[in-house]
This record gives sequence, C-alpha cells and structure tokens, in this order.
Amino acid sequence: MSDSTHIVIIGAGPGGYVAAIRAAQLGARVTVLEEQALGGVCLNWGCIPSKTLLGFIDLGERVRHAQPFGLNIDGPVSYDLARMVARKEDVVRGLVNGIGTLLKQWNIAHVPGRGELVNDRQVRVTHLDGSTSTIDADAVILATGSSWPQLPQFPIEGPRVLTSKEALDLTEIPRRVLIVGGGVEGCEFACLFSGLGSEVSVVEMMPSVLPLEDEDVISTLTRELKKRKVQLFLNTQITQWSAVDQGVQATLGSGEELVADTMLISVGRRLNSGRLGLDKVGVNLGAKGEILVNEQMETNVPGIFAIGDVTGKSMLAHVASAQGKVAASNAMGQPQSINYDVIPAGIFTLPEIGRVGLTEAQARERGLTVAVGRFRYAGLGKAQAVGEPFGQFKVIADEHTKKILGVHIIGAHAADLIHEAALAMHGGLTVADLADMIHAHPTFSEGLMEAAEDVEGMAIHQARKRK
Repeated sequence: MSDSTHIVIIGAGPGGYVAAIRAAQLGARVTVLEEQALGGVCLNWGCIPSKTLLGFIDLGERVRHAQPFGLNIDGPVSYDLARMVARKEDVVRGLVNGIGTLLKQWNIAHVPGRGELVNDRQVRVTHLDGSTSTIDADAVILATGSSWPQLPQFPIEGPRVLTSKEALDLTEIPRRVLIVGGGVEGCEFACLFSGLGSEVSVVEMMPSVLPLEDEDVISTLTRELKKRKVQLFLNTQITQWSAVDQGVQATLGSGEELVADTMLISVGRRLNSGRLGLDKVGVNLGAKGEILVNEQMETNVPGIFAIGDVTGKSMLAHVASAQGKVAASNAMGQPQSINYDVIPAGIFTLPEIGRVGLTEAQARERGLTVAVGRFRYAGLGKAQAVGEPFGQFKVIADEHTKKILGVHIIGAHAADLIHEAALAMHGGLTVADLADMIHAHPTFSEGLMEAAEDVEGMAIHQARKRK
C-alpha cells in the first residue's frame, strides 16, 4: 500500500496503540479510536495497577524481614492503602501520558469515542459528547479487548461485591476478603490482600489453584498461600450468598458458610465483540463471540483485522502487542504471520511465576517421553546473598531429542528470568545448548543453567541423584 494508506484502529490498549505506532512507522496515516483511556484495561485497571500494589507488598515484606541482614527498622511495618492507591494512580497517569506522547510523535490521530463498522471501509464514530461522524479507511484493525463478565448470580455492589477493577481502588483494607476463582487474577489478589493483613479465602471449582500451570508450580504456590494463611476451598463453588451487615455470607457446595467484608469475583473475561457492526459486514465470530482471524490477523473480510483478547487466542497483553505488529504489517502490504508456539508469561503472585511452553502433564498427554531437570533457588549464591532462597527452576525436555519443551520458574524475578528460556525455545535449542552457555555469577539466571544440566543429572550444585 502507498504512504497515503489510512488505517483506522478501534481500541487503544496494548494491542491497538502498538498496532498504530507500527503502522505509522511503515508510512500509514493512522487514526485511533478509544472510548475509555489509552492503554486499555492492562494499563489502567489490570496489569500495571495490580503489579504496582503488589510491589508495595513485596517491599514491605522485605523490610519486615530485614533484621537478619543487620538492618534495624524502628517500629512495625504497616500499609497506608490510600497512599498506595494514590501512588498507583500516579504510575498509571504517567504511562498513559507517555502513550499519548508517542501517538503525537508519530502523527497518529487520537479520537476519543466508540467506533463501529458501517461497511468494510467506513467507521462511524460516536464521540464522547454523543455526536457522530464517519471516517473512511483503507483498512480497519479491531482491538476492543475484553471486560469483566456480568454474572447474574454475582451482581457488582461495591464495596460488598467487586471485580478487580473496583478492588484496585479500595482505600481501606478489608478485614476479610472472599475471592471467587483461584486462577491467575485470584491468586495475585490473594497475595495482595493477605499481604495487607486481610483474612483471605479463595473458592475454586477446580481441584487446584492455577489449574493450567505445571504441577510443581501449583504445589509450591499452594504451600506458599497456606503459609500466608490463605484458606483454599477447592473442588467446590458458592451455591448461594446474601448480604449481611455491610458484608456477605456465602454458602459452599459442601454446606460450609463463609463470611467476608468483600467478595471479589475473579472468574474470567467477556470478549468485547458486540456493538462493532460486525454483522453488517459479515465478519465471522466463534462460539464464544471471538472474532475469527488467520495467522495474519485478518478476518474473513479482506482489509478488516482483529487483535488481542477479542480474538480469543490469548488473554495476554504482550500477545496483543505482537498481534498488533503483525496486523499493521499486513495492512500495509508487508506479509507477516504470528507464531503462538513460544509465548512466555508471568504470574505476579508472591513469589512470582514465569512459564513458557508445555507443562509436564501436557507433554506426557501428547505422548512424548520427557526428561525433567529441577534446581532450587536455595542452591544459588545470589539467592542466599539477597535473602530470596525460596523457589524452583524446572526444565522439561524431549527424552530423545533433548529439545526444550517447557520451562517453569517460581521464585524471585521469575517473570523476568523466563525470557532466556523462551529465547532458547524460539531458537530450537537443546538443554545442552542452554547448559553449555556460560552464565554470570552470582546471578539468579544460574538456576536455569543448573536445571538444564539436571535433565542429564549433571547439575553441579545439586545433591547426587540416586539411581
């Protein structure tokens, strides 16, 4: 396409604004429509706010345990949630402004409002004041993301019943918190509120928390949650609940009753594929309302692309960003496709989790013969030196080819450490390749090297395995 190509992007979350910048870099004229805030859910009500608050908890707990390091702290450590939330808002505001600056630098038009397809080359904009206008486009990228589900059995009634969006704005620490759902979000909030001193209960209908993670990670985090005095009610669900004395009383399938000041609903996301005019142009949807796309992020209608959560491919911000780059490139006539085989992810519980590739169970379910290497944080000089000896590295490899199938880390900086493993998998490396690379000492990264060596029983700082 020529430099006069006009690309309209509906949604300015981590997929939309990245797609906009990439399209502008490739010479397009770009218009971005966003009815809420630049950065979308991730920046404003999700990833960044929650990690900011969890960062305070991590800092506070390190201060609490500082005395063995020779650091004397006068008085107990306490949390001022109102000030923490104010700092969180400052962080978010700064990052949102940064995106706005980037859009201006690339001459991208930011139009506050809601976009809807009129046809395959026109978008109607409903501006914030209610007025409407129409924009012609050579290509359209749909990046509307997802939102909190509206569950009739759990109507949101703040501060009694909340989603994560409202929970991130609480300025008073609830004494008792009941979390419905033990997935990623539920476990992160369990760590946050237990760190603040709340009594936390988690109700999960599956047999474990984080049911999609590797079994070693699940067992390790479960032990850690119990150390934090988080009550876990697994293999059950809430059958009924009622409002009581400015709180809630919930009855479980087992008949047990729980009472809390706040009930946090953390049970999935709703795809924002409605109100886009998709039926007018014949864009195909899947069974869950996801916009169906190919590896080039194009829908069945030429010139209309979709990226991010709304495609149902992956509910991760960095995947949305990667999809945005692919969509923008293809919209500009530069063929590119996306590969979902190697996607690293971080879970920001305390301790952190980093993962990429298959779990051990998934590998075996595929009929693969696997070899597993493990290494504990406690064996790392750096971990001992800085007081972070809790955690484990796990490397899963094909027994025959020794290709890396998956890596799972739980411990300090796990979400950062996982990227070395992801790069190794992206390059098709073996465990020997990973083990042979010289790692700096003392670092946490040495644990990944040792775990790779342990696949062959050759880890240096590991007790000899009995045959």
